Amino acid sequence: MGEVSAAPLPDRGYAWIDAHYESPRAWVETVERLTGVTVLDEHLSDAENVTHPSYFDSTRDYEMIVFRGLAIRPGGNADPDEPIRIRTRPTVFFLFPRCIVSVRPADSLQIPALRRRLLDAGRFKQRLPSRPEELMLRILNAMVDRYLDLRQPVTDQLEYWQRELLDPRRAFRDWVSLLEARRQLRKLENLSEEQLDALQEWRDERLDRHGGRDDPALDWADATETGQPAPRPSEPAMPSLTDALEVRVNDLVEHIERVRGHAQRLETSIESAVQLHFSATAHRTNQIMRTLTVLTATFMPLTLITGIFGMNFEVMPGVHSPAGFWWTMAAMAAIALGLVVFFRTRRYLEETGLRSAATRGRRRRG
Repeated sequence: MGEVSAAPLPDRGYAWIDAHYESPRAWVETVERLTGVTVLDEHLSDAENVTHPSYFDSTRDYEMIVFRGLAIRPGGNADPDEPIRIRTRPTVFFLFPRCIVSVRPADSLQIPALRRRLLDAGRFKQRLPSRPEELMLRILNAMVDRYLDLRQPVTDQLEYWQRELLDPRRAFRDWVSLLEARRQLRKLENLSEEQLDALQEWRDERLDRHGGRDDPALDWADATETGQPAPRPSEPAMPSLTDALEVRVNDLVEHIERVRGHAQRLETSIESAVQLHFSATAHRTNQIMRTLTVLTATFMPLTLITGIFGMNFEVMPGVHSPAGFWWTMAAMAAIALGLVVFFRTRRYLEETGLRSAATRGRRRRG
């Protein structure tokens, strides 16, 4: 800031002013001296608002883009039981024809790393961003890449939740963490949509402002026909997007679409796992009820027999016979065995999936 404040605007190229939240308005006087443009107080207030969503706004002299980036490292959650929390902070860009201002958190990593790469590229005679728009797109691309790096830890965590949901050996109880993970996915999807809206509005604004034509006389003729105020050639205006910048914008939009699509797929996957969990729970409940029903049907005739012999009649056939007890037990066992065979042939009794798989494995090995 100090070096830029003391230096005039270069004859070629542009100026980059990097400011922090702690001193968000320290650059205003410098920009006004370099460009002659006064930034609106409403936009300065937006730059100071750390809760501001991704957003785009413009005036005749400059453009403002708010873009929310990740506030933590993606791999910061080592415990799979703890849901990954997506925390974001805004980085604000002010674009002027020959100047760019970035307002960011003091502990941000992307912009200092990019600045070091640009300094190294300048020393090695490599290509540098030729316009403020290109520099901004490079910064935004680095911010979106961090969202792409978030995919693997989020995927691993959701796979952990899916295994827990579908584990038949224990009941799943950590519904609060699961709902929090789903909420974080929805938050990531909403953040991607806000980023897309801001970026597409900025691109549409440039295209609508220039209409693909650089001749001021054509803009003057169109304004005369429509009755709108005609632009004065001396007025400063934001330049049009070149083909190379259009390619960069499209690439950035594609990256954001990938982040949003991945969040949507993960959310769908976790919802499917929840549905499978409830389906498996209902299936196990049905199996238990069917087993209990078969047991009840099996023991019902046995209960009838014991009830008959439990009557207090003085004279009953077989009561005083020495082999009566054994004949009764044999009859009850035969009835129970016959009912079990009958229910197995009617497929009322089936082995569970785990036992069936183990049985098939033993048969193949045998």
